[in-house]
Amino acid sequence: MTEGRRFCSSSYLMFRYVFDREKTFSADKPCRIVDLSFPRTPVKTAEQLLSALEASVSEACADGKAALALSGGIDSAILARLCPAGTKAYTFRCVVPSVSVTDESAQARHWAELCGLDHEIIDITWEDIVAASGTLMAHKGAPIHSIEAQIYIASQKAQADGAEKFIFGENADIIYGGMNGLLAKDWLFAEFVDRYTYVMPYRVLCDPEMILEPFREFEKEGHIDGHDFINKYFRQEALGTYTNACETAGIEFVGPYSRTYLDGPIDYDRIRSGDTKYLVREAFRKLYPDEQMPTKIPMPRPMNEWMRDWTGPTRPEFWPHCTDDMTGDQKWMVWALERYLNMLDGM
Repeated sequence: MTEGRRFCSSSYLMFRYVFDREKTFSADKPCRIVDLSFPRTPVKTAEQLLSALEASVSEACADGKAALALSGGIDSAILARLCPAGTKAYTFRCVVPSVSVTDESAQARHWAELCGLDHEIIDITWEDIVAASGTLMAHKGAPIHSIEAQIYIASQKAQADGAEKFIFGENADIIYGGMNGLLAKDWLFAEFVDRYTYVMPYRVLCDPEMILEPFREFEKEGHIDGHDFINKYFRQEALGTYTNACETAGIEFVGPYSRTYLDGPIDYDRIRSGDTKYLVREAFRKLYPDEQMPTKIPMPRPMNEWMRDWTGPTRPEFWPHCTDDMTGDQKWMVWALERYLNMLDGM
């Protein structure tokens, strides 16, 4: 294990996690990277997908001690239909005083009522996020994703209510073609690096490192296949986010979609014509033949509002004013990186 803040800071900014298991921010604290060597079920059809999901949900719910994270989208709506009636379901709702922000709780309640689930909404404030962040970073040995604190707060509630497992719809987008922006074209190498990278290290760090090894791994004749890339690096980051949040709260993360994989090439023509995540959509229609397909939205997190008044980092590793033109999500990453460096230095 090699300590290297320069590498780890740049890796976090580019990929939202430290992908190299041999590198760490601190010699006495390795960065936690979730093990993805678990067995996965091959899927070619919507019927096979439903069968695999049902098996995972049934196993998790067998002892009556599982809860469901329920959004307004189709991924968790499918899982809701597969859960036993009466299963506890939680929906996150971010709160910004005097500001209207994205709220999917009404649509989530609709799925819960259709499926006979015991639904509860968990309101989350910026103060909640800040309070949870230090605990999560200490457990992970690295800065965290902006949704990690929300998952942790909900996981704490589920655990306090008696649940031992928490079921999420995570990985459906990655595996089955829901990340339509990253699959929108045949990317040239440099184009994909620019499109995927969250924050370019040279925009933020005075001594940055441009880390291209993950991209080079998937380069073929100057191009990168977006689906192949995200099914390794994005999947690793996403499952690490959910697992760390649940583990820190003392509850087991269950990801039924993550236990499957697409057995064959993804159909880019269908995705680029608007039929994204087509197998998941087909599965949804089988379970909800009379329901309208809901509009896809990411997990709500009003970072633009929450980070609006933050003036940027002050540590010497960062360029002054480096966050002036950033989005809220980008500002969060710089905020989280500075906070973790401060934690390491006892500041």
